[in-house]
Amino acid sequence: MRSSPCLLVFDGFADWEPAYAVAELRRSGGHQVRTIGLTAEPVVSMGGLTVLPDEDIADLDPEFIRLLILPGGDRWETAPPDPTLEGLITTLLRARTPVAAICGATVALARGGFLKGRRHTSNGLDYLKEQAPDYGGEEQYVDALAVRDRGLITASGLGAVEFAREIFEELGVFSAEEREEWVRLFRGR
Repeated sequence: MRSSPCLLVFDGFADWEPAYAVAELRRSGGHQVRTIGLTAEPVVSMGGLTVLPDEDIADLDPEFIRLLILPGGDRWETAPPDPTLEGLITTLLRARTPVAAICGATVALARGGFLKGRRHTSNGLDYLKEQAPDYGGEEQYVDALAVRDRGLITASGLGAVEFAREIFEELGVFSAEEREEWVRLFRGR
């Protein structure tokens, strides 16, 4: 099996946040994006889309993940950390496999200590400190729509286009000029 970008799906995931990235990874990047679930059961996105995960996270071989995308959703603020997911993130980052988190998913990274020592962003510094009081990464926080640092991509919930751009750069989709043109096209600038 060839390594692929993977999108975590769960009940209530914010389906629009990874949409730009997922579409262009497949269409322009030639990647087969796989969905992974916290279980093998179907999930319903925040927008009401039913998704049957391609794989259960417990059965996933990290060797076949090219990049892990963590979309936002209410679960990050309300559910306890998932030890299997935290273990997967740890394994991926140690192997230098990129991890991309947008909106509330940055809370999972903060709670797991993954943001320490890396430039990152979220829905605001106060938001991260409120959701993850022990995160301890304030000095590396950047007030931007998306930030990429050594394979870790973080984004505000308002930065889906910029999030996609950082994923494209990490995976070599489009040239630098094409990425910026793509952003202008979707941002209307």
